[in-house]
Amino acid sequence: YDGNRHVPLATLPGMAGRTVTISSGGKSFGLTGWKVGWAHANEDLIRAVHTVKQHLSFTSGAPFQRAMVTALGLSDDYFVDLAKDLQAKRDLVVDGLASIGFDVYPASGTYYVTADVRPLGYEDGMEFCLDLPSRCGVVAVPNRVFYDDEEAGRSIVRFAYCKRFEVLDQAIDRLRRLSA
Repeated sequence: YDGNRHVPLATLPGMAGRTVTISSGGKSFGLTGWKVGWAHANEDLIRAVHTVKQHLSFTSGAPFQRAMVTALGLSDDYFVDLAKDLQAKRDLVVDGLASIGFDVYPASGTYYVTADVRPLGYEDGMEFCLDLPSRCGVVAVPNRVFYDDEEAGRSIVRFAYCKRFEVLDQAIDRLRRLSA
């Protein structure tokens, strides 16, 4: 976003031979339910990945794998358009959350906006997230579930913005109840 470009770790000097690049249909195409992913590395590293992977899952949907082959063949224009679309959605959500009173930390390469709930009178992001559906009909995820130390990020939550613009507008309107 904002003119920034992703620099793959494997393209840095000395890193190609010791880097495994991992991606998925969920991250690249928003197909999170498909559970199809891939890894790219040299043969020795891929062999090690395969050794671990064979013990992690039993099967993957063959039709989804074939569909991913098609998706991976899309032109670069697809990804340029996707980035523009997500940046516009990010900006809409960041502006909306800020106008409600959240302290917002804009993303620069994902489809989540991170926000601090303390300006709205909450100290605990988990409490906020549990209260949010009944209060506003919107959901968020407390960031502390991603930390070893549950106190770290205690007041931080994240909102996904990989939704239609109408859905995001409606969510922001509903969240305005928090500042009323």
